[in-house]
Amino acid sequence: MRVPEPCGPLSEGVVRALTHEPSGPRPVLERAVGDVLDPLTDRDLQLALWTLYELHYRGFDGVDPDAEWDPLLLVSRAAMERVFEHAVRALPTDADASAEQDVVMALTRMTVREGPSDLARFLERHATRDEFVEYLSLRAVHHLRESDPHSFVLPRLDGAAKVALAELQYDEYGSGRPDRLHQDLFARGLRSLDLSTDVSAYAEKADGATLASVNVMSLFCLNRRLRGAALGHLAAFEATSALPCDRIAKGAQRLGLPEVADYYEEHVVADAVHEQLAIRSICGTLVEAEPALAADVLLGATACLTLDGRAGQQALDGWRERRRHPRRTTVRAAG
Repeated sequence: MRVPEPCGPLSEGVVRALTHEPSGPRPVLERAVGDVLDPLTDRDLQLALWTLYELHYRGFDGVDPDAEWDPLLLVSRAAMERVFEHAVRALPTDADASAEQDVVMALTRMTVREGPSDLARFLERHATRDEFVEYLSLRAVHHLRESDPHSFVLPRLDGAAKVALAELQYDEYGSGRPDRLHQDLFARGLRSLDLSTDVSAYAEKADGATLASVNVMSLFCLNRRLRGAALGHLAAFEATSALPCDRIAKGAQRLGLPEVADYYEEHVVADAVHEQLAIRSICGTLVEAEPALAADVLLGATACLTLDGRAGQQALDGWRERRRHPRRTTVRAAG
């Protein structure tokens, strides 16, 4: 996988640090992270973070594997994460809980009131083939690494929560069948449309809101102290996935995209089961064992619902704007 094209000083600094041949530690980024006005939409910050996070997943062609643990790159990543996490913690929420049952009830309330999004309805009934392909391109940054961030959380858990997360991840990774690995099902849908399966091709063209919705998982999952937030994010995602996936699958069938529909149909059944597994068996038992993590569980759920919602709404607003003014710029996407 190639290194993405940078889009500003922060991502340029990261790419330069990864692609030059250092005789010693790689340089710290030049731009002050404090210059970022809105970390949740700043494309340069989010692309820089995504590139640094990817070192912990597959890495990049031609980049020294030792860069994953380069001390100065880690210092730079930590500086960006502090700004990002501060913005995430400032997201408004009315969720509150202090005990295991409170967390289960709070997560249930938060996810039930979401309901199917306007975006899912649009994709089911109205999206053109081009708009649907743009949607797949926007989601590719997530789905081509689907479930991988949360696998980092497994060794950070004990007891019932660990067992339940392993059960959920087993399903996500195909339940022992390589041909049903969820991220590969999505890649198969992309290939059916002659689209790239190189996640860098999508990351470098994604908007800041989309990248933030993906990066927040790595923020939570790669930092042990944020394991509660990682699992709260997972619970919110799983509990709000089945109904939208059903609508999106119907949209894919309407447009004659059977391989794409296969991916979403897989999630209609799987995520309906995962909803209660994630809320009760993972988050409920986690907070029962570690009550101090209750607030972070709800933080993760809030981040998931808010950031995914914003990214989806931005895409939908872009398509509506294009329909009103066909000559204006379209939704940013990779193709």
